[in-house]
Amino acid sequence: MIALLTGRIDSLQDGSCVIDVNGVGYLVHASARTLAALQPAPAASRLLIETHVREDAIVLYGFADSAERDWFRLLTTVQGVGAKVALSVLSALSSRDLVAAIAAGDKAGLTRAPGVGPRLAVRLLTELRDKVGAMPTSAPGFVGAAARPASVSDDALSALINLGYRRPEAQAAIGRAIERLGEDAAIDGVIRESLRELARNI
Repeated sequence: MIALLTGRIDSLQDGSCVIDVNGVGYLVHASARTLAALQPAPAASRLLIETHVREDAIVLYGFADSAERDWFRLLTTVQGVGAKVALSVLSALSSRDLVAAIAAGDKAGLTRAPGVGPRLAVRLLTELRDKVGAMPTSAPGFVGAAARPASVSDDALSALINLGYRRPEAQAAIGRAIERLGEDAAIDGVIRESLRELARNI
């Protein structure tokens, strides 16, 4: 199975790219976020690959980072979510946005993704609510690029801002939530507690 490709981007299409690896062009389907993170030719780009073998084809799906790949794997375990819908979700919502939406039960946030209607959004919330705490959150970028690890408070702040809250009030709510839950609290718990704090101030 192909797990990783490193080469130059030969062409980009809507929802896919062709990556040239030593003269062999691989068609890779990817989210809009991953495609936007690719390095333009002639610089080398690197993609993590999920290989799906069907009766009529071998299909490659590419990801800029392991967090997005892990979310793709989890999303496709939900009934009614195939690879195309999973990529649509990952195009519309970052991994941080997904954690925030699922932790908050934000059905409307999930329906921002083309192909996700209200019923499927409810199924995603129901089936993934207990799994979201173990999922990674990182913004897609060029694989291998150095990045400062995000803290739980950073991830929670990003999630709340993406949900429409202002930075000062979100920071205050997160501070109170972490003080109550402890420094080792999981991201989904911090988001839920922060949302409770914000609701009290409405």
